[in-house]
Amino acid sequence: MNLLRGYKGLRAIKNSTIATIGNFDGFHLGHQEIVQYVNKLAKTHQMESAVVSFEPTAKEFFLKKEAPARIYNLRDKFEIAKSLHIDHFVCLRFNEQIANMPADEFVKEILISKLRIKRLVVGDDFRFGRNRAGDIQFLRGMAKTFDFSVEDQATVLHKNTRISSSLIREKLAQSDFAQVESLLGRPFTISGRIFHGDKKGCTLGFPTANILLRRKVVPIRGVFVVTANTANKTWNGVANVGYRPTVQGQREQLEVHLFGCEQNLYGQRLSVRFLAKLRDEQKFSSLADLKHQISLDVQQAQNYFLART
Repeated sequence: MNLLRGYKGLRAIKNSTIATIGNFDGFHLGHQEIVQYVNKLAKTHQMESAVVSFEPTAKEFFLKKEAPARIYNLRDKFEIAKSLHIDHFVCLRFNEQIANMPADEFVKEILISKLRIKRLVVGDDFRFGRNRAGDIQFLRGMAKTFDFSVEDQATVLHKNTRISSSLIREKLAQSDFAQVESLLGRPFTISGRIFHGDKKGCTLGFPTANILLRRKVVPIRGVFVVTANTANKTWNGVANVGYRPTVQGQREQLEVHLFGCEQNLYGQRLSVRFLAKLRDEQKFSSLADLKHQISLDVQQAQNYFLART
């Protein structure tokens, strides 16, 4: 799969494409059905398949920190896209130019000129262009002029409920990870490269692997039972997602205490799967109180794993 960034990246597309456009936050089962359909059409018509997304999302661009939480960052979204076997994952920067581009110009300059589109498959609520003026009916009108076709993909239901990124965020906020997994078609994880922290965990007797959360809004916060894996090993553990108020943390990060891990993991990528929430993040009056609570968290997490054996 090719990762194509920005307008210059689109020069790599030499053949006609069948494409889909959207945020694809989560690449949930509804998204997967659209992508699989695009792949099938592309093979049938001997064209190339493309998924077009934006970074940041339009809501992140306009709303900043008031935007909805991101389920996956770009790196994770790219890895999932790669597993779906598409030919091109196109990431366009959402900026003032894109935000103010009229819908007809978007079709002509991006879809026709650069993507070489012959068929476009989108969700039934797809909107685009300045002031969200473009919709399915607008696209169908443009398609007659520029010789491409448009399909809207029907909503995918799970137990009579529409699968959507907003529903998944709601379930993440409720720490309903089993339901989130059923909507995503995979466990919910946060991944990143382990960096050197301030060693507070070691001081307290609970060393942690630390990952910066490079997101405007994080979908979960608190202390959780987790499993975590590097390229060649998996551990059980307990994780904190948040600011670490007791030690005056200034940035949101993921800290994971891995049971029985004595390896030096700095610089490695860690993927953390969330299983259950233990409590909200809180500020303690002393490090001794924090240490006592962490020991209780660890015991609860270990009991969770024992109950599942």
